[in-house]
Amino acid sequence: MGDLGKEINSKFDNEWVKALINIKYTSAFLDNIANKILKPYNISEQQYNILRILRGAGKEITVNTIKKRMIQKSPNSTRLMDKLCDKKLINRVRCESDRRVVYIEISKDGLDLLGKINLKELDDYTNSLSEKEAKTLNKLLDKIR
Repeated sequence: MGDLGKEINSKFDNEWVKALINIKYTSAFLDNIANKILKPYNISEQQYNILRILRGAGKEITVNTIKKRMIQKSPNSTRLMDKLCDKKLINRVRCESDRRVVYIEISKDGLDLLGKINLKELDDYTNSLSEKEAKTLNKLLDKIR
């Protein structure tokens, strides 16, 4: 088991400060693993999140809906979608009744790519918690938000 203070060679004013830094440190740790997994597929974690949102929606949805559902809110989400569109992983569909509204749908290539990506390596870290511990952690994180 790791000790955050030793890992980053730091002392903390109190347990609340340590908890906050620990959450951020663990998030960055897991992000680095996910980015390493996604790198061969030439997509970022945010782009992967957009593809998962679209697959889960099961139909075309608006850009604003995607932005609201994103885990990591990004001011450049439109640019992220532009890149996914350039890679033919998503399609843009204009609303017939209101040309200002743009819908996004995942393409067959996007679905195929999601089928290839295996984030199982992340399970090696999260599975170190029992289900009861994971439930407690979820409650605590929900309480912070």
